[in-house]
Amino acid sequence: MPLAAVNGTEIYYEVHGSGPPLVLAHGVGGNHGIWWQQLPYLSQWYTVVTFDHRGFGRSREIPEGPHRKDYVDDLLGLLDHLEVDRAALVGQSMGGTSCVAMTAWHPERVAALVMSDTTGMMDHPDVRPSADWLEALATLNQADRALSKDFQQRNPALTELFLQLNSFNKANRFNVRADGYRGPTPEEVADTGVPVMFILGANDCVADPNVLRRAHKLVTGSRLVEFPGSGHSVYWEQPEAWNFVVRGFLEDVGFVNQAG
Repeated sequence: MPLAAVNGTEIYYEVHGSGPPLVLAHGVGGNHGIWWQQLPYLSQWYTVVTFDHRGFGRSREIPEGPHRKDYVDDLLGLLDHLEVDRAALVGQSMGGTSCVAMTAWHPERVAALVMSDTTGMMDHPDVRPSADWLEALATLNQADRALSKDFQQRNPALTELFLQLNSFNKANRFNVRADGYRGPTPEEVADTGVPVMFILGANDCVADPNVLRRAHKLVTGSRLVEFPGSGHSVYWEQPEAWNFVVRGFLEDVGFVNQAG
């Protein structure tokens, strides 16, 4: 079982395909297994790396629990372990926190950034969810957080698969420690020059769509692609369209050509 000893823990990872490296970072509701609809497609052009954040899937938890900065340091350590100098990053929900901070703090290691239904805890008053939004979010169950009601009704089997994958996590960290943590500002992300794309499910119940739209405007030069009808997990609800958009973005910014 491939484990990377980094940052005081062990991180499980998988490597698929060949070409320039593309790292997929899951959210709270998932682990490396959520990307089963992305791997067959994206691995045709990229070396796709999936992994489990600490406390999720097959990665080890540590007694004191995770801190926001741990996830960033884990990601950096994983790239070092794999001897990857520069990769494109895709962050889904919580995974976006790791990826956007990695971009701002280590821009030389990031070729492109995709923020899928996430603002990544960027530090700006206009990209923070309101108290009312957070209060409503706290009342939702796991399925309603992750998937639109329409998708659940049309796809009960895929909804159950999502929940079963989540059940393999050692921890379900809705409240990761963030004491002393300050994410990068949108301006800091834009100033890196790293190409950025936001993906938004218009019916997202976790990442406020209006907040995410504001984040896109604040990260000068970024792109925004909206998926009508989808909830917080566009990659799960509309995988073919999500895959196509991500592949197109990476191709547009010249990442595909780096494979030589």
